[in-house]
Amino acid sequence: METHYIPADVAPDFGAVGGSDDLRAIVGALLTYGLVIAVLMLVVSATTWALASGSGSWHTAQKAKLGCFVAIGGATLTGAALTWANWLLDIGAHL
Repeated sequence: METHYIPADVAPDFGAVGGSDDLRAIVGALLTYGLVIAVLMLVVSATTWALASGSGSWHTAQKAKLGCFVAIGGATLTGAALTWANWLLDIGAHL
């Protein structure tokens, strides 16, 4: 019977899988666009909220206030997604 021994230094070659720098650039660009859109949405919603409150249109002011909260939540999630993506890319480089 023949026995085969596997050397102890056998490990996956993670250096062979490239493109993490390209992926980091793409994710950063997409999340930057998301953050810009969230800030523009916040500006439009806050302006609408102020104008609607001043003119007595409570229904429009309520919808604009909800738009402000959604924009703030979107900006928060976008920032968290960027942090999470960078963390995952850094973890992948150390495996």
